[in-house]
Order: sequence, then structure tokens, then C-alpha cells
Amino acid sequence: MKIPILYGPRDLRIEEQHLDTNNLKPDEIWIKTEITAFKIGTDRGNYEGAEQVPGAPGYPRWVGDSNLGIVQGVGSVVSRVQVGDRVVTRQPHQSEYITKESASIVKVPAGSHPEDAVYAHLYALSAHCYRKAHFQAGEYVAVVGLGVLGLGAVALGPLFGAQTVGLGNSPIRLEMAERMGARAAYMSDDPALQAKLEAFTNGVGIDLVILTANPWPAYRTSLQVVRPNGRISVVSLLGRGESPLDFNPLAMEWFYSKGISIIAVSGPAGYLYPNTAQHPSLDTIQNRFATDHAAAHVLSLMADGRLEPKRLITHRFHYTEMVKAYEMAFHREKSMLGVIFNWQD
Repeated sequence: MKIPILYGPRDLRIEEQHLDTNNLKPDEIWIKTEITAFKIGTDRGNYEGAEQVPGAPGYPRWVGDSNLGIVQGVGSVVSRVQVGDRVVTRQPHQSEYITKESASIVKVPAGSHPEDAVYAHLYALSAHCYRKAHFQAGEYVAVVGLGVLGLGAVALGPLFGAQTVGLGNSPIRLEMAERMGARAAYMSDDPALQAKLEAFTNGVGIDLVILTANPWPAYRTSLQVVRPNGRISVVSLLGRGESPLDFNPLAMEWFYSKGISIIAVSGPAGYLYPNTAQHPSLDTIQNRFATDHAAAHVLSLMADGRLEPKRLITHRFHYTEMVKAYEMAFHREKSMLGVIFNWQD
């Protein structure tokens, strides 16, 4: 099997490794990869040597975590999937692999386009930004940062009942936000931004900000635009790879005086109605919208044609061109948004 390994900053090599597919254990699943998706923000940070995310592996390390493939073989007790099923997992970029049934794995509904389905877990994270912040239908939501994750939050907004506005630093991204379902989209540095948001919300103000961008100026924008007693849902890795701060991130006028809540979108969200049903091969499920259930939900929206991440794809590369793609991301290629790697030889 082939797998890219990152040995240090900008040192990515595709290697051959042995994979024993003839001796699957009872709970193991063998999957051949069709395509993987490039998470530009996080993966670029790993590639360029930004500070290590807590809990993430050091060098040498695998890269990527959005994998779509077809099941080639299953162990004797596996019941969640069968040979021939198309599945999405959080496995790295690689040509094939063996995983346990208890790992994160979701079956793709029939008729779903692979280039939509590969984004299932990323869009589940976009959805988690709403759930962890206790979003309520009808609220005004500003999405700050219009990469794939932010545009996923924009696209989910109308389906969740949000009145969504996109805030970004590129006219191209603003146009994309409106195509994906934002009712409006503005430049973050627009001198008239506050007045425009006041008009957009009919004077109510932004109830919830979903922050997907790492740079500190994006965080400052979030603090400024959220209404008093509003919430900021932070899914970005704030400050990673950025210059030191030039302002107080918890200045009284933005945080204490406004009485806002800043919520880290990491770990499970609170849920009042847990599902205690038990699957034969899984632990007791405590949260209806645990990771794989959330991914299954967004996959159902994709199968219905109501959610189309593939509209964001700007680049398609064969896996042998992966270093080229990472270098483009390193150089902040503005035309790059959705990126797919094809693993078919």
C-alpha cells in the first residue's frame, strides 16, 4: 500500500508499506481508497511546521483524515458493513488500509456522489459548530472564515433554520458563500460592516458567530460583530502559525462587558435526549449526534441533493501530485478551495 509520510516541515514523501490483507482478524475491515479530501487549514499547518496540535502525532506522521473507499474484505464477526460497500472514514491519505469495526466508519447511501460523501466528517464538524453552541432555528449566524469548513457551515445554515451571513477576506469566497446558501456575504474589513449587519439582522444583532479561521484578526472580528449575550463557536486552531497578538483577546469591551460565551468546538456537545440503545459491536451510545451519527446525518442530506460539497472543489490531483498540492497550500494559493486526491492507479 502507498501512504504519504511527513518527516518534517515541507518534507512529504509517498512510501510503500506492506499490508497483510490475507489474515483479517474477526473484527477487521479491509478498505481500498478511491479518493481523499485535503483539509487545507489543518493539513497546511502540519506541513509547514506550525505548533503541534495537542494530542496529534509528531514527525514522522501521517497526513489527512477524510477518506472514501470500498470495502474489500471483512472479518468473521463484522456486521456494520459488507464487501462492496462504499464507506467514509477518518483514516489518513493512503491507498488502502485495515481498520477495526469499532473505528469511525460510515456507510455511504446509494446514489451519493463520492466527491460529496468524502466531506461527510468535515461537514459533521461544521454541524457540530451549531449543536455545541445550542443553536436555535431562526437565529442570525455569521460564519467568519470561508474555507471548506466555513462554507460547510454556511451550506448547513438554511437546512438548520439559520439566517446566515458569510464574512471573509476574498470576493471569490463571498460569492461562493452566497452560492452555498448565505443570505448575504461581506468583507471582514468593510468599514460599514457593523451597519450592514445591523440592517441584515433587523437590529437584533448576530446571535452566533462560527469562527473557522486561525488568524487573530478573524477572532477580533468575531468579538466585534457578535451581539451582547451572543456566542462564538470556535472550531479554528486560533493563532496557529500566526504572528504574536497585537491586542488583548479578552478585552473588557468585547468579552466581559458584552457578556458573550466563547465555545470551543472540541469534544461532545451537551444533549438532553441520549440514545442508550446498544449495537452488538459498539459501546453504549450516549449521544444521538456522536461523530458517526452526525456524519450519517449529513450524508443523508447529500444523498437527497440538499448538500453538495463537490460544488466547492477547485482542484483534483492524482495522489502522486500530492506534494504539489501541499506546496500550493503553503504558498496560500487563493484559487484553492476544495481539493481531492484520486487514489486509482
